[in-house]
Amino acid sequence: MKTTELNELRDFAVSILVRSGRISRKYFRSNIQINTKSKDVFDPVTIADREVEAYLRNQIEKKYPDHTIFGEEYGHKEGNNVSWFIDPIDGTKGFISGSPMWGSLLGVTENKIPVMGVMHQPFIKETFFAAGKNACLKSGATIKKLQSSSTTSLDRAILYCTHPSMFGSKKEFKTFQKIESKVKSSRYGGDCYGYCLLASGHVDVVIESGLKPYDIIPLIPIIQAAGGVITDWKGNLPLKGGKVIAAANKKLHRQLMSIVSV
Repeated sequence: MKTTELNELRDFAVSILVRSGRISRKYFRSNIQINTKSKDVFDPVTIADREVEAYLRNQIEKKYPDHTIFGEEYGHKEGNNVSWFIDPIDGTKGFISGSPMWGSLLGVTENKIPVMGVMHQPFIKETFFAAGKNACLKSGATIKKLQSSSTTSLDRAILYCTHPSMFGSKKEFKTFQKIESKVKSSRYGGDCYGYCLLASGHVDVVIESGLKPYDIIPLIPIIQAAGGVITDWKGNLPLKGGKVIAAANKKLHRQLMSIVSV
């Protein structure tokens, strides 16, 4: 994809994601019905999730009718080799509990390679985006280039994880505990916002499991363009989600991989 095409794609994605924030803000911290997608675990979904995705899909289909779309709520629409990934409310549990640690995600792959990503937090009005070599944060009228931290030692690192319960096996959980025991500080509840804090240089490590492609593909370009590294636990690009490690730099990532590969 040419730079001009990529920039046009980025600007379009930012504009529709920001406009979709009017929908999510309308329902945030309000008395809305909460359903669950699973009988076995609490996997909440709300009218906000569905309306935001419906709006985004409609806008994408009008602008790029030949593109493929993968969305959390409305599934897969087959198209060409350019694919959109939509998570309308990443962090629905945070959303329904009134926490602002959630966001809306849009990502694009070309021939299965992530080329553009946007995360918008409509309550605090921040937009993180990347296409090409630069990752940026737009807050109000200010646009700031993002740079991940230079922390290279785990004992000085700050770790984020949405919640330890996301590790589905005893082995996964023990691996997480081993990493957590080595860092300076750990915090829970970040969802997509934690990855953007890493790209901003405030967080050094994010480690999670059980992710879907639309949870992580929009965040890959942001982290990479900010200087960070993001892979699955085998060191591959996490295009299918699953178990994910993000680190502020290559040295820190190598330390993490030496632990998860055991």
